[in-house]
Amino acid sequence: MNAYEIVLKSREKGRPTALRYISEIVEDFIELHGDRRFSDDRAIVGGVGRIFGMPVTVIGVEKGSDTHEKIEHNFGCAHPEGYRKAVRLMKQAEKFHRPVLCFVDTSGAYCGIGAEERGQSEAIAMSILDMIRLKTPTLSVIIGEGGSGGALGLSAADEVWITETSTYSVISPEGCASILWKDSGKVAEASECLKLTANDLLELGAVERVLPEEEFSEEFFASLKEQIFEFFKKQKNEDEDALIEKRYERFRKF
Repeated sequence: MNAYEIVLKSREKGRPTALRYISEIVEDFIELHGDRRFSDDRAIVGGVGRIFGMPVTVIGVEKGSDTHEKIEHNFGCAHPEGYRKAVRLMKQAEKFHRPVLCFVDTSGAYCGIGAEERGQSEAIAMSILDMIRLKTPTLSVIIGEGGSGGALGLSAADEVWITETSTYSVISPEGCASILWKDSGKVAEASECLKLTANDLLELGAVERVLPEEEFSEEFFASLKEQIFEFFKKQKNEDEDALIEKRYERFRKF
């Protein structure tokens, strides 16, 4: 597939959403709600559970599967309160020494007037900053679209993994074509230029692991669960200050 075909695949109807990943990988999941400031943003779901008995905090950007769910979850476009909820759960995880697992699938943060009035850019910036300095292991897995700051707000982790037909980019190809060429017909060319595919990102060092999807079979989820467990088991042996320093250096090299 070329880059634009992968873009379309990452948006495909029927693709597993964050809640599917959570149900397949996390045992005894209990969802927690609200940012304790404004409201509960349904675009971001989060809570606590276990992976092979290991307590974890899980945060996911949820797009929804059908029309009703997509509207409920605002098509995976989070408001500021969504990022503030995520930060609240991350700090709770740090307090109780739980690793943080994020599933990212968003075209970008919500850009409506209300979101701007409530401090969208500040909320994303603080999410990035607080995630980078968490004293607990963190992992982000991009499972569809990794769009702009909306994705980066939950991807300032020890490592970022991506499934093979997902994307991760500073802007959508449509937005890039519109800005650079003033021509929406250039979207395929923009997709190539952005280097947003899994293999491009791995080569650039923006992600650490590409996950073969295997049609999202039971084997795919079982393998991913095992990989996540082994990663957290290794990271939990790291010194807290060393975790933060490595995370900081990871992003400085970009």
